[in-house]
Amino acid sequence: MPASSYPSPQRPARPGTAVDADRAARCTEALRDIAEDFAVVSDALMHKTYGVATPTADLVDTVLELRRLTEEAVAAIVVRQRSQGEPLSDLASSLDLTVDRLRKKYVPKTVDQALAARRRPNRRAATARPPDDVPAPKNLLRRPRQRLACALTRMQKQAGITQQALAAHMNVDPSYISRLLSGERELSWQHVKAIVDCCDGTPDLVKPLWEAAAGVEPTGTDPARYLRTYLQALRYANGSPSDRAVIASSQHAITIADLRQALQGRAVPEWPVVSQLVTALQGLPEVTLPLWRRARSSTETCTLRAEAFG
Repeated sequence: MPASSYPSPQRPARPGTAVDADRAARCTEALRDIAEDFAVVSDALMHKTYGVATPTADLVDTVLELRRLTEEAVAAIVVRQRSQGEPLSDLASSLDLTVDRLRKKYVPKTVDQALAARRRPNRRAATARPPDDVPAPKNLLRRPRQRLACALTRMQKQAGITQQALAAHMNVDPSYISRLLSGERELSWQHVKAIVDCCDGTPDLVKPLWEAAAGVEPTGTDPARYLRTYLQALRYANGSPSDRAVIASSQHAITIADLRQALQGRAVPEWPVVSQLVTALQGLPEVTLPLWRRARSSTETCTLRAEAFG
Protein backbone atom coordinates (compact mmCIF):
# COMPACT_ATOMS: atom_id res chain seq x y z
CA MET A 1 0.00 0.00 0.00
CA PRO A 2 1.73 3.24 -1.08
CA ALA A 3 2.03 6.02 1.46
CA SER A 4 -0.44 8.85 0.93
CA SER A 5 0.61 12.48 0.63
CA TYR A 6 -2.52 13.83 2.29
CA PRO A 7 -1.55 16.45 4.89
CA SER A 8 -2.47 15.98 8.51
CA PRO A 9 -3.72 18.64 10.94
CA GLN A 10 -0.93 20.87 12.18
CA ARG A 11 -0.50 22.85 15.38
CA PRO A 12 1.03 26.33 15.00
CA ALA A 13 4.76 26.07 14.51
CA ARG A 14 7.09 27.27 17.21
CA PRO A 15 9.27 30.26 16.33
CA GLY A 16 12.44 29.27 14.53
CA THR A 17 11.32 25.75 13.64
CA ALA A 18 11.05 24.44 10.07
CA VAL A 19 7.68 23.02 9.09
CA ASP A 20 7.23 20.50 6.26
CA ALA A 21 3.53 19.60 6.15
CA ASP A 22 3.94 17.18 3.22
CA ARG A 23 6.65 15.21 5.01
CA ALA A 24 4.60 15.15 8.22
CA ALA A 25 1.63 13.80 6.26
CA ARG A 26 3.78 11.08 4.68
CA CYS A 27 5.01 10.07 8.13
CA THR A 28 1.42 9.89 9.39
CA GLU A 29 0.43 7.58 6.52
CA ALA A 30 3.52 5.46 7.11
CA LEU A 31 2.59 5.15 10.80
CA ARG A 32 -0.87 3.95 9.81
CA ASP A 33 0.66 1.33 7.53
CA ILE A 34 3.03 0.25 10.29
CA ALA A 35 0.13 -0.04 12.75
CA GLU A 36 -1.64 -2.39 10.33
CA ASP A 37 1.55 -4.39 9.89
CA PHE A 38 1.93 -4.74 13.67
CA ALA A 39 -1.52 -6.35 13.78
CA VAL A 40 -0.64 -8.77 10.96
CA VAL A 41 2.70 -9.84 12.46
CA SER A 42 1.32 -10.03 16.02
CA ASP A 43 -1.47 -12.29 14.78
CA ALA A 44 1.11 -14.48 13.04
CA LEU A 45 3.15 -14.70 16.26
CA MET A 46 0.07 -15.72 18.22
CA HIS A 47 -0.70 -18.53 15.75
CA LYS A 48 2.92 -19.70 15.84
CA THR A 49 3.08 -19.80 19.65
CA TYR A 50 0.06 -22.12 19.64
CA GLY A 51 1.63 -24.38 17.04
CA VAL A 52 3.61 -27.10 18.80
CA ALA A 53 5.58 -27.86 15.63
CA THR A 54 6.65 -24.25 15.00
CA PRO A 55 10.48 -24.08 14.82
CA THR A 56 12.05 -21.74 17.35
CA ALA A 57 13.85 -19.97 14.51
CA ASP A 58 10.46 -19.00 13.05
CA LEU A 59 9.44 -17.49 16.38
CA VAL A 60 12.67 -15.49 16.51
CA ASP A 61 12.18 -14.22 12.95
CA THR A 62 8.66 -13.05 13.79
CA VAL A 63 9.78 -11.29 16.97
CA LEU A 64 12.58 -9.58 15.04
CA GLU A 65 9.99 -8.45 12.50
CA LEU A 66 8.08 -6.76 15.32
CA ARG A 67 11.30 -5.08 16.44
CA ARG A 68 11.90 -3.82 12.89
CA LEU A 69 8.39 -2.37 12.81
CA THR A 70 9.02 -0.66 16.15
CA GLU A 71 12.19 0.95 14.82
CA GLU A 72 10.37 2.15 11.69
CA ALA A 73 7.55 3.58 13.79
CA VAL A 74 9.95 5.48 16.05
CA ALA A 75 11.74 6.93 13.01
CA ALA A 76 8.44 8.09 11.51
CA ILE A 77 7.33 9.65 14.81
CA VAL A 78 10.58 11.55 15.31
CA VAL A 79 10.63 12.93 11.77
CA ARG A 80 6.96 13.84 11.95
CA GLN A 81 7.65 15.72 15.19
CA ARG A 82 10.38 17.74 13.48
CA SER A 83 8.28 18.30 10.35
CA GLN A 84 5.40 19.66 12.42
CA GLY A 85 7.72 22.19 14.00
CA GLU A 86 7.50 20.56 17.42
CA PRO A 87 10.53 20.22 19.74
CA LEU A 88 12.40 16.93 19.84
CA SER A 89 12.90 17.49 23.55
CA ASP A 90 9.31 16.28 23.99
CA LEU A 91 10.44 12.83 22.80
CA ALA A 92 14.00 12.68 24.12
CA SER A 93 13.27 11.35 27.60
CA SER A 94 10.81 8.69 26.39
CA LEU A 95 13.32 7.41 23.83
CA ASP A 96 16.24 7.76 26.26
CA LEU A 97 18.23 9.78 23.71
CA THR A 98 19.48 13.35 23.68
CA VAL A 99 17.98 15.88 21.28
CA ASP A 100 21.28 16.03 19.39
CA ARG A 101 21.33 12.24 19.05
CA LEU A 102 17.74 12.21 17.77
CA ARG A 103 18.64 14.75 15.08
CA LYS A 104 21.66 12.76 13.94
CA LYS A 105 20.00 9.34 14.10
CA TYR A 106 16.77 10.28 12.33
CA VAL A 107 17.72 12.48 9.39
CA PRO A 108 14.45 13.40 7.61
CA LYS A 109 15.65 12.67 4.07
CA THR A 110 17.11 9.30 5.08
CA VAL A 111 13.95 8.32 6.97
CA ASP A 112 11.85 9.44 3.98
CA GLN A 113 13.76 7.08 1.71
CA ALA A 114 13.59 4.21 4.20
CA LEU A 115 9.83 4.56 4.68
CA ALA A 116 9.24 4.74 0.93
CA ALA A 117 11.20 1.52 0.42
CA ARG A 118 9.96 -0.39 3.48
CA ARG A 119 8.83 -4.00 3.17
CA ARG A 120 5.30 -4.81 4.22
CA PRO A 121 4.47 -8.29 5.56
CA ASN A 122 2.40 -10.53 3.34
CA ARG A 123 -0.99 -10.52 5.07
CA ARG A 124 -2.02 -13.91 3.69
CA ALA A 125 1.29 -15.61 4.42
CA ALA A 126 1.61 -14.08 7.87
CA THR A 127 -1.83 -15.20 8.95
CA ALA A 128 -1.87 -18.53 7.14
CA ARG A 129 -3.65 -21.25 9.06
CA PRO A 130 -2.38 -24.78 9.59
CA PRO A 131 -3.80 -27.31 7.07
CA ASP A 132 -6.23 -28.74 9.63
CA ASP A 133 -7.46 -25.29 10.72
CA VAL A 134 -10.27 -24.79 8.21
CA PRO A 135 -12.20 -21.48 8.34
CA ALA A 136 -15.78 -21.86 9.50
CA PRO A 137 -18.49 -21.60 6.81
CA LYS A 138 -19.85 -18.55 8.65
CA ASN A 139 -16.54 -16.74 8.11
CA LEU A 140 -16.45 -17.75 4.44
CA LEU A 141 -19.78 -15.99 3.97
CA ARG A 142 -18.16 -12.73 5.07
CA ARG A 143 -15.75 -12.71 2.15
CA PRO A 144 -16.26 -10.05 -0.55
CA ARG A 145 -17.29 -12.46 -3.30
CA GLN A 146 -19.98 -13.96 -1.07
CA ARG A 147 -21.26 -10.51 -0.06
CA LEU A 148 -21.57 -9.60 -3.73
CA ALA A 149 -23.33 -12.88 -4.48
CA CYS A 150 -25.78 -12.29 -1.62
CA ALA A 151 -26.58 -8.80 -2.92
CA LEU A 152 -27.19 -10.05 -6.47
CA THR A 153 -29.28 -12.99 -5.28
CA ARG A 154 -31.44 -10.69 -3.21
CA MET A 155 -31.84 -8.33 -6.16
CA GLN A 156 -32.84 -11.24 -8.41
CA LYS A 157 -35.44 -12.50 -5.94
CA GLN A 158 -36.86 -9.02 -5.34
CA ALA A 159 -37.29 -8.57 -9.09
CA GLY A 160 -39.06 -11.93 -9.35
CA ILE A 161 -36.77 -13.04 -12.18
CA THR A 162 -35.79 -16.69 -12.45
CA GLN A 163 -32.24 -17.85 -13.01
CA GLN A 164 -33.39 -19.29 -16.34
CA ALA A 165 -34.63 -15.85 -17.41
CA LEU A 166 -31.35 -14.27 -16.35
CA ALA A 167 -29.43 -16.91 -18.30
CA ALA A 168 -31.51 -16.23 -21.41
CA HIS A 169 -30.99 -12.48 -21.04
CA MET A 170 -27.22 -12.93 -20.71
CA ASN A 171 -27.03 -15.74 -23.28
CA VAL A 172 -25.34 -18.16 -20.87
CA ASP A 173 -26.21 -21.54 -19.38
CA PRO A 174 -28.52 -21.50 -16.30
CA SER A 175 -25.94 -23.53 -14.35
CA TYR A 176 -23.45 -20.72 -14.92
CA ILE A 177 -25.89 -18.20 -13.41
CA SER A 178 -26.35 -20.55 -10.45
CA ARG A 179 -22.60 -20.63 -9.81
CA LEU A 180 -22.37 -16.85 -10.13
CA LEU A 181 -25.16 -16.22 -7.64
CA SER A 182 -23.79 -18.77 -5.18
CA GLY A 183 -20.36 -17.12 -5.18
CA GLU A 184 -18.64 -20.17 -6.67
CA ARG A 185 -17.37 -18.23 -9.68
CA GLU A 186 -15.80 -14.82 -10.01
CA LEU A 187 -17.97 -12.22 -11.70
CA SER A 188 -16.83 -9.71 -14.27
CA TRP A 189 -18.30 -6.22 -14.00
CA GLN A 190 -20.00 -6.86 -17.35
CA HIS A 191 -21.90 -9.81 -15.85
CA VAL A 192 -22.69 -7.95 -12.63
CA LYS A 193 -24.13 -5.02 -14.56
CA ALA A 194 -26.13 -7.34 -16.82
CA ILE A 195 -27.73 -8.98 -13.78
CA VAL A 196 -28.42 -5.64 -12.10
CA ASP A 197 -29.90 -4.12 -15.27
CA CYS A 198 -32.13 -7.15 -15.84
CA CYS A 199 -33.40 -6.81 -12.25
CA ASP A 200 -33.88 -3.02 -12.53
CA GLY A 201 -31.35 -2.60 -9.73
CA THR A 202 -28.82 0.14 -9.00
CA PRO A 203 -25.33 -0.56 -10.39
CA ASP A 204 -23.73 2.14 -8.20
CA LEU A 205 -24.89 0.30 -5.06
CA VAL A 206 -23.20 -3.01 -5.87
CA LYS A 207 -20.13 -1.64 -7.63
CA PRO A 208 -18.12 -1.21 -4.38
CA LEU A 209 -18.94 -4.84 -3.51
CA TRP A 210 -17.70 -5.99 -6.91
CA GLU A 211 -14.53 -3.89 -6.65
CA ALA A 212 -13.79 -5.41 -3.24
CA ALA A 213 -14.43 -8.92 -4.59
CA ALA A 214 -12.30 -8.32 -7.69
CA GLY A 215 -9.50 -6.67 -5.72
CA VAL A 216 -9.47 -3.55 -7.91
CA GLU A 217 -8.83 0.03 -6.82
CA PRO A 218 -11.94 1.93 -5.66
CA THR A 219 -13.43 4.24 -8.27
CA GLY A 220 -14.99 7.65 -7.76
CA THR A 221 -13.70 11.01 -6.61
CA ASP A 222 -15.41 11.16 -3.20
CA PRO A 223 -13.87 8.55 -0.86
CA ALA A 224 -16.25 9.40 2.00
CA ARG A 225 -19.29 8.83 -0.20
CA TYR A 226 -17.72 5.63 -1.53
CA LEU A 227 -17.34 4.30 2.02
CA ARG A 228 -20.98 5.13 2.79
CA THR A 229 -22.11 3.35 -0.38
CA TYR A 230 -20.02 0.30 0.50
CA LEU A 231 -21.57 0.14 3.97
CA GLN A 232 -25.05 0.57 2.48
CA ALA A 233 -24.29 -2.26 0.04
CA LEU A 234 -23.21 -4.53 2.90
CA ARG A 235 -26.48 -3.77 4.64
CA TYR A 236 -28.42 -4.54 1.47
CA ALA A 237 -26.53 -7.82 0.98
CA ASN A 238 -27.42 -8.73 4.57
CA GLY A 239 -31.14 -8.31 3.89
CA SER A 240 -31.44 -4.62 4.90
CA PRO A 241 -31.88 -5.29 8.64
CA SER A 242 -33.55 -2.58 10.71
CA ASP A 243 -31.51 -0.11 12.74
CA ARG A 244 -32.47 -1.95 15.90
CA ALA A 245 -31.38 -5.30 14.43
CA VAL A 246 -28.00 -3.90 13.37
CA ILE A 247 -27.42 -2.46 16.84
CA ALA A 248 -28.30 -5.82 18.38
CA SER A 249 -25.94 -7.63 15.98
CA SER A 250 -23.14 -5.34 17.11
CA GLN A 251 -23.95 -6.33 20.70
CA HIS A 252 -24.73 -2.65 21.29
CA ALA A 253 -21.14 -1.66 20.55
CA ILE A 254 -22.52 1.12 18.34
CA THR A 255 -25.46 3.49 18.79
CA ILE A 256 -28.26 4.59 16.48
CA ALA A 257 -26.40 7.89 16.05
CA ASP A 258 -23.23 5.99 15.06
CA LEU A 259 -25.19 3.91 12.55
CA ARG A 260 -26.87 6.88 10.92
CA GLN A 261 -23.65 8.84 10.71
CA ALA A 262 -21.90 5.90 9.05
CA LEU A 263 -24.65 5.26 6.50
CA GLN A 264 -25.98 8.76 5.88
CA GLY A 265 -23.73 11.40 7.46
CA ARG A 266 -21.10 13.47 5.70
CA ALA A 267 -18.45 12.96 8.40
CA VAL A 268 -16.40 9.77 8.52
CA PRO A 269 -16.90 7.89 11.82
CA GLU A 270 -14.02 6.65 13.96
CA TRP A 271 -12.59 3.28 12.94
CA PRO A 272 -13.99 1.30 15.93
CA VAL A 273 -17.51 2.33 14.87
CA VAL A 274 -16.97 1.31 11.25
CA SER A 275 -15.27 -1.95 12.25
CA GLN A 276 -18.14 -2.95 14.56
CA LEU A 277 -20.72 -1.99 11.93
CA VAL A 278 -19.01 -4.01 9.19
CA THR A 279 -18.86 -7.05 11.47
CA ALA A 280 -22.55 -6.65 12.33
CA LEU A 281 -23.36 -6.51 8.60
CA GLN A 282 -21.43 -9.76 7.96
CA GLY A 283 -18.48 -8.08 6.26
CA LEU A 284 -14.75 -8.20 6.98
CA PRO A 285 -13.16 -5.20 8.74
CA GLU A 286 -9.79 -5.83 7.07
CA VAL A 287 -11.41 -5.37 3.66
CA THR A 288 -13.02 -2.10 4.78
CA LEU A 289 -9.99 -0.58 6.52
CA PRO A 290 -8.31 0.75 3.32
CA LEU A 291 -11.62 2.36 2.29
CA TRP A 292 -11.96 3.98 5.71
CA ARG A 293 -8.39 5.28 5.64
CA ARG A 294 -8.94 6.74 2.18
CA ALA A 295 -12.16 8.42 3.31
CA ARG A 296 -10.63 9.71 6.53
CA SER A 297 -7.63 11.18 4.72
CA SER A 298 -9.88 12.95 2.21
CA THR A 299 -11.91 14.62 4.96
CA GLU A 300 -8.73 15.67 6.77
CA THR A 301 -7.56 17.32 3.53
CA CYS A 302 -10.87 19.15 3.06
CA THR A 303 -10.73 20.43 6.65
CA LEU A 304 -7.21 21.76 6.16
CA ARG A 305 -8.15 23.52 2.94
CA ALA A 306 -11.15 25.13 4.60
CA GLU A 307 -8.98 26.33 7.49
CA ALA A 308 -6.38 27.69 5.07
CA PHE A 309 -8.98 29.90 3.40
CA GLY A 310 -10.48 31.05 6.67
